[in-house]
Amino acid sequence: MFCTKCGARNSDEAVYCQKCGTLLEAEEQTRLARRRPRKEESSAAEEEDALSSDEKQIFSIRPTLVFVKIGYAAAVAGAFLLVALLSAIDGWLGLGISPWIFVLLGLALLLVPAFFHLQRNIIRYTLTDSKVEIDEGFIFQNTRNVPLRSIQDVSVSSTITQRMLGFGDLVIDNASEDGGKIVLKNINSPKKYADALLKQMRLLDK
Repeated sequence: MFCTKCGARNSDEAVYCQKCGTLLEAEEQTRLARRRPRKEESSAAEEEDALSSDEKQIFSIRPTLVFVKIGYAAAVAGAFLLVALLSAIDGWLGLGISPWIFVLLGLALLLVPAFFHLQRNIIRYTLTDSKVEIDEGFIFQNTRNVPLRSIQDVSVSSTITQRMLGFGDLVIDNASEDGGKIVLKNINSPKKYADALLKQMRLLDK
């Protein structure tokens, strides 16, 4: 510690200068303090975090299973017919082919509906209280988010066959930068989900 009057060096514990007797004052320490956010700023940040983390999910659906079930039923019936036909041909020609080969060929028909079942399972439509989310893909997933505020209109489209089987398409008019129509294809009870989407849009406008 140095004396502020005569400049003499003193020990750090000294109270008076050993040379001139001047009262020594402790050196000021410069402290760096992080400014604490004001109450308003803190509460706004907490509110924003809460909104992003507590996003409410209204529904999450996939395309209908009707086509997949019909496909499996047709594949099973076709498998039986194929095995019977091949067995009859083998017996008529006397080729002596193992029946298990015919069974395997029949089971191979199930791969067709299984493929469409997989395609159906990699698509998911989700509605939250702020957006519509469309997820597609199995290994590499592609997600598209449509804010509710950018939706101009919601309608239901269905063919005669779709109406008979109880499903249809939900068509969304999107006014965002991408624009165009977004179609949630082949969903069960499309009118119910369209009403839920319109209800969320009205709540958002309040």
